[in-house]
Amino acid sequence: MAKATKTVYRQEFTEEELRRKDLREVEDALIHNKDALLESLSVLNHMHEKGILPLLNGLFGQGDKVLNILVKTADTPETSNTLKNLLLLTGVLGTLNVKQIEPLLLKVNSGVARVAEMNDTEEKTSYFSLVKALKDPEINRAITLLLSFLKGMGEETEPKERQTEEFDVQRRDPGKNLG
Repeated sequence: MAKATKTVYRQEFTEEELRRKDLREVEDALIHNKDALLESLSVLNHMHEKGILPLLNGLFGQGDKVLNILVKTADTPETSNTLKNLLLLTGVLGTLNVKQIEPLLLKVNSGVARVAEMNDTEEKTSYFSLVKALKDPEINRAITLLLSFLKGMGEETEPKERQTEEFDVQRRDPGKNLG
């Protein structure tokens, strides 16, 4: 029967052996992640060529000054209005039905293309030619579309509008707690 081990001796490595082991781990990691490393180096090279890396280096080197300027710039009424408008615009964009807007945009593009094709002419449009143009199905369709659009714009929208009164009150009196 074997005797119980009472003393454990640690295997000690020399500094050179530890260095070789660490170097081997790094080599294995480099080989394992070769593609990602090459792509990262390519991105860094492009950033360096475009001057982005020196810019970032300068920004980090002067971090406190840059942060101070950003805070002072952000602490203006214009900036708060810009942020408010961006939030409202984002909300409005979220309510747009792109499927309904697409045909309208295609028609606008078509109209712009026709105008671009026209040369600047000195030809004037008479009342008679306007009345005659109403018989053209494309013009009639466009006028009907425009009238429908104008009717929709004239529709009462107050119930659909987002109320921003709370934000305006808080901006005027920042000490007032709305929550």
